[in-house]
Amino acid sequence: MDLSFDKVTKFYGPVIGVNDVSCQVTPGITGLLGANGAGKSTLLKLASGQLRPSLGDVRVGQHRAWSSAAKRRLGYCPDINTFYEEMTGREFVLAMTRLYGYSLGEARRRTEAALEEVGMSDRATRRLAGCSHGMRQRIKLAQALVNDPEVLLLDEPMTGIDPAGRHHLGELLTRKAATGMTVLVSTHILSELEELAERILMIGRGRVIATGTLPEIRRLLANEPFVVRIDCGAPRRLAARLLEHAAVLAVEVRDEVLTVRTRQPDEFFAHVNALASEPDIEVTRLETLDAGADAVFAYLEPRA
Repeated sequence: MDLSFDKVTKFYGPVIGVNDVSCQVTPGITGLLGANGAGKSTLLKLASGQLRPSLGDVRVGQHRAWSSAAKRRLGYCPDINTFYEEMTGREFVLAMTRLYGYSLGEARRRTEAALEEVGMSDRATRRLAGCSHGMRQRIKLAQALVNDPEVLLLDEPMTGIDPAGRHHLGELLTRKAATGMTVLVSTHILSELEELAERILMIGRGRVIATGTLPEIRRLLANEPFVVRIDCGAPRRLAARLLEHAAVLAVEVRDEVLTVRTRQPDEFFAHVNALASEPDIEVTRLETLDAGADAVFAYLEPRA
């Protein structure tokens, strides 16, 4: 089921939360990126029906996001860390499940299934006041899954979870996406988002500034310098050879490490590959320094 925004603007008095946003989030995992204040939380609250747009329309499938029909199809994991602290994790998830209108028996079945999925079955008897931040995150995710949502909205879902836990939850979200679920994940752990998300939605200053996979977005930046680190046995010799190629803008050698700037990465890598096969050039490491989400966002955000 698609999540769509059509010319959506949200005002907070004189302040614009999001401005003329039009985009469509399709089944699979989409990562939502943006600096603090960019409009991520506003976008998720509009998608979950907590806010209505000042202008435009937000729909979950064919239903307006604030309608009960849409909310029955949604799962939402907020970034806030506020619970009924006296409850156990199991009691909390069960209470949230009952609010959907399920019978007690069905609510208990769904609660146990969700706790099992997030790896909390054996720890759900602990009072929430005594749970770690990572455990609380898992409980929030469990309550978002109890209604088998077609659209899952996650705001910073992996914050405070240890690496093994993040890997487990990443596998869980991947399995959900494989069933046709639409998953929109907001996170600041960009390296994990690169491994997890199939597509990226970047916003800045309340506007959509880029959509697509990271490689697709990076290819749009044909005029932006691409920085590459090369470790080799004779960096100065390689630097001189690289400067002969039109794709190379600049080179720098420091502590036997060569840093190269290029605006034509495909041609550049082909040239480096050819040079590395020569007997007097030994390349031991080649690493792109700015092809990831951090660098792409740094390039694109000033354009918003």
